[in-house]
Amino acid sequence: MNPCLADLVSLLDLEPLEVNLFRGQSRHLGGRSVYGGQVVSQALVAATRTVENQLPHSLHAYFLRPGDMDAAIVYEVDRVRDGRSFTTRRVQAIQHGQPILTLMASFQRAEEGFEHQVDMPEVPTPESLASQLELRKQWLADEVARNPDFPERLRIAFTNEQAFEFAWVAPMDPFQPEKRAPQQGIWFRAAGKLPDDPMLHRCVLAYASDFNLASTALLPHGRSWFSSDMIVASIDHALWFHRDVRADDWLLYAMDSPSAQSVRGMSRGLIYDRSGRLVASAAQECLMRQITR
Repeated sequence: MNPCLADLVSLLDLEPLEVNLFRGQSRHLGGRSVYGGQVVSQALVAATRTVENQLPHSLHAYFLRPGDMDAAIVYEVDRVRDGRSFTTRRVQAIQHGQPILTLMASFQRAEEGFEHQVDMPEVPTPESLASQLELRKQWLADEVARNPDFPERLRIAFTNEQAFEFAWVAPMDPFQPEKRAPQQGIWFRAAGKLPDDPMLHRCVLAYASDFNLASTALLPHGRSWFSSDMIVASIDHALWFHRDVRADDWLLYAMDSPSAQSVRGMSRGLIYDRSGRLVASAAQECLMRQITR
């Protein structure tokens, strides 16, 4: 396990403060506020600490305020319902006395039933694709050559070792975005072997599920997170766990964006394992406001 992944596992091991009350820390990923996937995954961890013998099957979250990376986050769990088959939890993530995220999570006891799924799209294997780190170093070198004043904090964050490995099916330089159809495929996995804990793998998947969804809605407009004329932020996030998953094996994130309107972009994603099993689905709206100068 590389140091970044070990740090992520530690980040998800929340500190218990009282019954239904937990505290988590944050890590800088290069943005100006806390990465949304971190808050979602920590909120899910807090919920799981109050549930026994059931695994999460869905979560729905709203991002209410930007998170302060230099302050701890307190997670308050409301035990909404304990059922024999399904259990529901509400979690508030709080900083400076105000909620920055609210999340509802549903848990289910294992049960057999009908099964079907949409087939995985045919894409190249992750081993045949360039790694994210290789591409990022080249993109950054090209951008620094064009813009010597490129912020140092972003240079470091853009090329640092990460807790995940990524391989784009069709890479695109985020500093020189081009207009494309609103769909993309990205392989990803945790950068090292994780403990055999099904709950941990679902929480790690929740963390990773926030990567790249919003960027899918920007594709047909030739914009990216790094476009100077754009304000981009996640508004909400939903995730459904369909089958057991290992977040340290390669997973394909097949994403599309069916609509953008009123400065909001809608993105969806299907997550498959290497064998073609559909293990999770995600959906998200993001703010994609163009700045008028």
